[in-house]
Amino acid sequence: MVFSAAMLPPVGVGLYYQDGDIMPFLEGFTLLLGSGFILWAPVRDVRHELRMRDGFIIVVLFWVGLGFAGSLPLILSDEPAISVTDAVFESISGLTTTGATVITGLDDLPRAILIYRQQLQWLGGMGIIVLAVAVLPILGVGGMQLFRAETPGPVKDAKLTPRITETAKALWYIYLSLTIACGLAYWLAGMSIFDAVSHAFSTVAIGGFSPHDASMGFYDSPEIELVAVIFMLLSGMNFALHFFFWKSMSLRPYHQDSELRAYVFLISAVSVLVVYLLHSEAIAESALYATRLGVFQTVSFATTTGFTTTEYNHWPPFIPVMLLFMSFVGGCAGSTGGGIKVIRILLLFKQGARETFRLIHPSATMLVKVRGRSINENILESVWGFFSAYVFMFVVLMLIMLFTGMDQVTAFSAVAASLNNLGPGLGEVAANYASISDLQKWILCLAMLFGRLEIFTLLVVMTPEFWRR
Repeated sequence: MVFSAAMLPPVGVGLYYQDGDIMPFLEGFTLLLGSGFILWAPVRDVRHELRMRDGFIIVVLFWVGLGFAGSLPLILSDEPAISVTDAVFESISGLTTTGATVITGLDDLPRAILIYRQQLQWLGGMGIIVLAVAVLPILGVGGMQLFRAETPGPVKDAKLTPRITETAKALWYIYLSLTIACGLAYWLAGMSIFDAVSHAFSTVAIGGFSPHDASMGFYDSPEIELVAVIFMLLSGMNFALHFFFWKSMSLRPYHQDSELRAYVFLISAVSVLVVYLLHSEAIAESALYATRLGVFQTVSFATTTGFTTTEYNHWPPFIPVMLLFMSFVGGCAGSTGGGIKVIRILLLFKQGARETFRLIHPSATMLVKVRGRSINENILESVWGFFSAYVFMFVVLMLIMLFTGMDQVTAFSAVAASLNNLGPGLGEVAANYASISDLQKWILCLAMLFGRLEIFTLLVVMTPEFWRR
């Protein structure tokens, strides 16, 4: 019932611009409100304590249910005229902030449809922040446990605020503030108000949807690309750090966080390498242009946003494949970014270094430390478990895509881009996903949900043991 309200802003946009039919949104609003009421009314007075098992069910139903609900206006609309499969794919891609699209001809679509796609990503991004910082830690599967385990002092508190509702509210304020600041910066950089709002929604959500087929390349503006890079980097950081900065008005939380330092180092190092290769291979005519192309595309892929300014898939193969692997690292824990998360990669690296040291010195005792603090062995085990499940899921899904007839490059990149919530891939899915089969789209929808829900949340619900009393 609450989600039905998401149909109303596009109605206002459609009425203002008078460039398309608003009935699909009014019909979607009525259907969702009515069906929501029918589901809620018989049990409105039922009260009981939620168990952890209920939490898993709620989280999964939230994303799957809203993924289907969000497709209603796209199914009912004549422009674009797309199938049910395509509508569900676009909706799930939006809400999971993946940014993989099956819609072409975006520049000619009604603005109501365009703003709705962007709004889906914005709502999904905020849902992810609340999920990652406030909900998943309660279920024991979120990356925030790692953040708390390696951070001393007040940041180590079990919650940002004493109550989960207050935590969610604080995160909303930060998310909304970033969105407003991003929209204003885009507008000052030269975007129209509509485009500024649209891109602010998808930038802060690390989504990557754009109202233009050419994405950020539509503007060919260094100023706009600089704004995008800044806000992609900010949105890929742990939102808990933004909270503590806002609370203390000090840069200390950023400076002290080891995950953030690793995040900045990785992106900086890869950016330098990409810029060097673009310039040395004469892809860019000048060092300045190579820097502009390389830094933007690296930040976009590393944060799993998925904006593009050029046909990156035509660059020397090493560059796009390396950028695709960067999306496996993704953003920081507690951010809108996808991927495995930087803190897990950092701990995997340190654990690998420890095992190497043990081979040389079998009797030595060596702890895995982050910023001088030892990490609990249970956390290290959970990181290895998550990594194993992530890689296993990637391999299984890729093999399934190959079984359906997809070529190797497209299968590898499509599954990677969906599981990492990146969006653009290589091969057949470099520009969009319109040409792949319906079965392949449904498989990728599953991959998006697995990636967004940190693998185990969805995996747990799919195991028979979960349903046994």
